[in-house]
Amino acid sequence: MKKSLLALLLGSSVALAACGGGEEAEPEKETGGDTAAVDGEQVYKQSCLSCHGQNLEGGAGPALDKIGSKLSEEDILNVIKNGQGGMPPNITEGADAEAVASWLASQK
Repeated sequence: MKKSLLALLLGSSVALAACGGGEEAEPEKETGGDTAAVDGEQVYKQSCLSCHGQNLEGGAGPALDKIGSKLSEEDILNVIKNGQGGMPPNITEGADAEAVASWLASQK
């Protein structure tokens, strides 16, 4: 049983490496604060979607579909940086956080 499991794990890791799954991600590029270079919606999908939903409808976290009519971009960035309620601080940081805040502020 242990040999079968080991063979399965080794085979999976070889397959992932062959498909590119074993490669390291490229280091993030400095944008110098230029949030236009970062896609806020894409960062949302990577970092926020699991709690706030595919369509901003909420789930474990509150709905964000109209958050821009309630909070300013600065307020949204403050929540991202400092957390609020059950949301921990700094889920995303830097230009990514700024891009998400900007994108969410446009959701009205």
